[in-house]
Amino acid sequence: MSANDQSHRTILERIAHRVMLERGLEPDFSAEALAELERLQHAALSEPGAVRDLRALLWASIDNDDSRDLDQLSVAEVLPGDRVKILVAVADVDALVKNGSAIDEHARHNTTSIYTTAEIFPMLPEKLSTDLTSLNLSEERLSVVVEMVIDAEGALQNSDVYHARVTNQAKLAYNSVAAWLEGAAPSHRPSRRWPGWLRTCAFRIKPPRN
Repeated sequence: MSANDQSHRTILERIAHRVMLERGLEPDFSAEALAELERLQHAALSEPGAVRDLRALLWASIDNDDSRDLDQLSVAEVLPGDRVKILVAVADVDALVKNGSAIDEHARHNTTSIYTTAEIFPMLPEKLSTDLTSLNLSEERLSVVVEMVIDAEGALQNSDVYHARVTNQAKLAYNSVAAWLEGAAPSHRPSRRWPGWLRTCAFRIKPPRN
């Protein structure tokens, strides 16, 4: 990057910070939030209450090619009667970020990560969003699982929500999976067992016809 480009980027960063403040948002984490972050050294592996062990399931994430903050996994199972059980695991950030903490207050205030041309203002510190709570490949993590059973017509039959330990078995990307579903690319070599349930769900759950 040339000195001129760096100068322009610096100007854009200053503008982005100013606009964040003008809109009532917090561009930076407080000293209290950074102190809390420093004390968090490991991913949470337990929490009060029942936690199911679902690490052996063929969980897969799907996001952009360069995404590092993986907050959701999916897996599915074909059931008798032409039904499909779909499990969606969401990163359990609450296991580390406690209600009322400085990190929680920052996230509650901004409500989302804010993307600008010059800079990204994350809702959570990167140490959490891309590491300690991210559902990274081959890493054991705590999650909140939503379980759904879908019938042959694509209608929801029943559902449940619970905590579970999960492990991401395949890190997928939208473009390559779309190409595979369209028959334009081979299945991913790291986990050859996942495409069956993915294809089943892709063609089972369709928008309702008018």
